[in-house]
Amino acid sequence: MAPKVLISDQISPAAVKIFTDRGIDVTYEPELGKDKDKLAEIIGQFDGLAIRSATKVTEKIIAAAGNLKVIGRAGIGVDNVDIPAATAKGIIVMNTPFGNSITTAEHAIAMLFAVARQIPAADASTQAGKWEKNRFMGVELTSKTLGIIGCGNIGSIVAERALGLKMKVVAFDPFLSPERALDLGVDKVELDELFRRADFITLHTPLTEKTKNIIDAAAIAKMKDGVYIVNCARGGLVVEEDLRKALDSGKVAGAAFDVFTVEPAKENVLFGAQNLVSTPHLGASTTEAQENVALQVAEQMSDYLLTGAVSNALNMPSISGEEAPKLIPFVKLAEQLGSFAGQLTETGLQAVRIEFEGAVASMNVKALTAAALAGLFRPLLQDVNMVSAPVIARERGIVVEEVRREQQGAYENYVRLTVVTERQERSVAGTVFSDGKPRIIQIKGINMEAELGPHMLYVTNEDKPGFIGALGSTLGTAGVNIATFNLGRLSQGQDAICLVEVDGPIPAEVLTKIENLPLVRQAKELRF
Repeated sequence: MAPKVLISDQISPAAVKIFTDRGIDVTYEPELGKDKDKLAEIIGQFDGLAIRSATKVTEKIIAAAGNLKVIGRAGIGVDNVDIPAATAKGIIVMNTPFGNSITTAEHAIAMLFAVARQIPAADASTQAGKWEKNRFMGVELTSKTLGIIGCGNIGSIVAERALGLKMKVVAFDPFLSPERALDLGVDKVELDELFRRADFITLHTPLTEKTKNIIDAAAIAKMKDGVYIVNCARGGLVVEEDLRKALDSGKVAGAAFDVFTVEPAKENVLFGAQNLVSTPHLGASTTEAQENVALQVAEQMSDYLLTGAVSNALNMPSISGEEAPKLIPFVKLAEQLGSFAGQLTETGLQAVRIEFEGAVASMNVKALTAAALAGLFRPLLQDVNMVSAPVIARERGIVVEEVRREQQGAYENYVRLTVVTERQERSVAGTVFSDGKPRIIQIKGINMEAELGPHMLYVTNEDKPGFIGALGSTLGTAGVNIATFNLGRLSQGQDAICLVEVDGPIPAEVLTKIENLPLVRQAKELRF
């Protein structure tokens, strides 16, 4: 029987044709995604669900989706899909990470011009018959400095276009290598320097814990008087109340926003501000982009439903059916090693070295490297998968080295990930035992054996009496229950590492208390 796919959002009809041409039974109901009760009622009939942003695939929808095998998002952002719930049910979630790039970059450039020359307000005034020639004094873009926050796929296109407009470009991106910055013709800078130097600032980063509210009152205070701010990336990157005050005071001369913290934005604190240009999340709204992502998602979903081939999945590695049984535990290990290193990396990445030793060296290490890179990038980039991670590394000029060798130590299989940043090298190693569960076996040259749980506490400390008692007492007093406790040290009295699994999130104030304990050098909560 032919697989059945439901399209519940407004997607180009070209997608329908691809599905039908490939022999898939497709139902096109572009308004259905807005009716969550009706969607939950019928979703059980379908093997695939193709969506854009209007359909919210919640835990309730997934629970009702008895036959669903794949969700395809025509576009990049998947914050409208409960990925953990989909993963728990074995449903693959795919996106189309590169289909909107040029369109979004062009919109950002259009917004730069619009706010620099006050085009929307001048248009409204002129059409009202006012002819206020002296009211709308603009500024040139030529020779001005554009600060780009996030110089990945979209940010690098904006940089190229801005350089063509004879602007100077500075970029902040922890994953942008100095070599890649040189190729692009941009200055790689720290965030504070970008704020200090930029005449215009444009955001091109996903919304993560690290980027949320990246522009707030404190950041605006570091900027030039009369700066312009453009956001065509994600709502929540800018504290809208702080920006409104800065627009009212004239500290910020103008802002152009395509995205808002709450969407649809029927009302917003920014609305009505002097020299605000706003559009209703049009970044991806061109005929070409919508066609691109529609074709891409239909092809990807068809490939999976008909042949089992997986591409651009956010919760599933791209591997063939024959390889899967022996490879998947090592994919999980590689991703955990990457995530471990990524959560501890604060400065710009320059290189990644992955060493495969023993039987694992003869496996499909490309998939393992992709999994490690996805884990490494995800704490900062979020919408990254095993397919896009190697591309991201190449775009940012990060050198990725794979080393294979025969078994040398006690472990039948051994994988070590080393991250080289501007300031240091950090390595973490692991293995998979016969039970199929990944284990960490070495951190920064210190041996220990630990299984990673959802909530981990990582502490580096001096190996002296009193530390374990103080740590246990601090967690106990705060009501944080310890599940497992793992220790390792270089030698007696030297550097030591403590890796603790706890039963839930660690409150920020508890983490601060741990950081302030005697003998503690660093304390960080890690999530897996």
